[in-house]
Order: sequence, then structure tokens, then C-alpha cells
Amino acid sequence: MGVLKDGTPYLNQRGLARLCGVQNAHIGTISSQWNEAEPKPRIYAIKAILAKSGYTAKRAHIETIHNGRTHYCYLAEVCLAVLEYYAFDAGANCQPEARDNFRLLAGSKLRELIYSNVGYDPAGKLDEKFQKWHERLAINNHASPRGFFDVFTEADTVIYELIVAGAPVSDRMIPDGSIGIHWSKYWEANDMDAIYGPRQKYPHNYPDSHPQSKANPFPAWCYPIDALGQYRVWLQEEYIEGGKLKNYLSGKVTRGELPPSVAQLAISAMTPDQIEG
Repeated sequence: MGVLKDGTPYLNQRGLARLCGVQNAHIGTISSQWNEAEPKPRIYAIKAILAKSGYTAKRAHIETIHNGRTHYCYLAEVCLAVLEYYAFDAGANCQPEARDNFRLLAGSKLRELIYSNVGYDPAGKLDEKFQKWHERLAINNHASPRGFFDVFTEADTVIYELIVAGAPVSDRMIPDGSIGIHWSKYWEANDMDAIYGPRQKYPHNYPDSHPQSKANPFPAWCYPIDALGQYRVWLQEEYIEGGKLKNYLSGKVTRGELPPSVAQLAISAMTPDQIEG
């Protein structure tokens, strides 16, 4: 996937094929048949889907040259039309992957997914999305006493990826609260006071832009710095990959506070590919 110089997001042939659950050759055939005098039923159906949204395309893809190589770029609108075709209109060739992905990426969500993955900010609004998190960082910087760490500060990777994926991290969505609850339970269940020394409470504050600020300061746990390595392993293996983050985001999706595509994108970004031996 990528973004053209004019800000238009696209998928390459392989990316579109994977999105639709078909072989690359099927997408290539769509391109080669796009302008035939008597369009095949598949081409007619895809163009009809495009027409419903008021969009026309002279070609299924456009070609660009980068580092001496030709790249075949299927613009987001064409991708969605092809995806919708394989989801609902391809008869016996409908693909379950296409249906699942269309439900996740219909409307503007495919564009947002591409922008997020390549780090492109089309409207210059990414800084605004980080504002409330930055406000909390500013008033809680070095809040834990010397020799201790706190979950809010150490949750920065999770919070960053959620914001980049499009999650509205603000006074209503506070991911470090979920992380803190589960880490505290893990700490108690494994009697980690006996291993690393006792944890302590420190005053955590919310900025004036958060309604929670009326009850400042909040007593929050901080943990001996010697346990930081154990915390980071737990965060990756048990909270992120073990399903706790997924459950937290699923709850937000169920309550209509988060689009499912954002939840899926965030989880994918935080789950590293395994290195094959």
C-alpha cells in the first residue's frame, strides 16, 4: 500500500488480491479487461458499483515508476468496488475474506487504514489527536518517586499505536486504566512484593480538559524499577497478545465508541510478526 504525491491512497495488486481473498491473477485480469468494447459481467458489475458513488475510472490501475520499477496502483475507490464485488456480487466466487474486510473497511475506513499504515496525515490533524494524551504527559512527567515506574508512563507504546490507528484516546478512553487494573491483579496473584519489594501509591492528576480533574489527585500504584523488565514482558505477551487488549477494544466497539477497523488495525500494529527459523 502507499500514497501518491497528490495524497491519493492505493493498494498494489498483491494487496488488493489479499484483501479480496483471491489470487493476484484475478486482479490482473480485471485490469486487462477493463476497457474491452463488450465488458465482461465482472467488469460491468464493478463499474456499476463505482457509478453508484459517482466515481469513474478510465483504468483499473495507474502505473508509477519508483526506483526504476513499475508499480501498479489500485486507487482506494477502485479497491472498495472490487472488494464489494467479491464480497456480495461474485456469485459462486464470493469470498468470506472479502465480506469480512468490506464490513471493516467500507466508507472511508480503507483510506484511513492506508494513511495510518504509511504514517500519512492528510489533513494535518494528527497532532490534535495526540493533544489530550500530551496534556496528561505534561502534568504527570516524573510523577513517580525515584526508583519506581508507573503504568501511565510505560503505556506510551500502546497509547501511541491506538491514536495512530484512529482511536479517540481522551477523557472517555483511557487505555492505561485497563492496563493498570490487569497489571495490579498480576502483581498480587504472583506475590511480586516478595520478589521486587512493595509497590507504592503516588498522586496521578488529570488535566483541566478532563472531567476527572475535579477529583485530583488520584492515588495510583507505582512499582519498583527492578520489575520494569517483567512488566514489559507481561504487557506484550499477556496484555497485548494474550487477548486483554482485544477484550478492552471489543468492549469499546460494542458500545459504539470505536470503529471495528480501528481496533483491528491497532492490534495488528502491536502484534509483531514472528521470525521464522
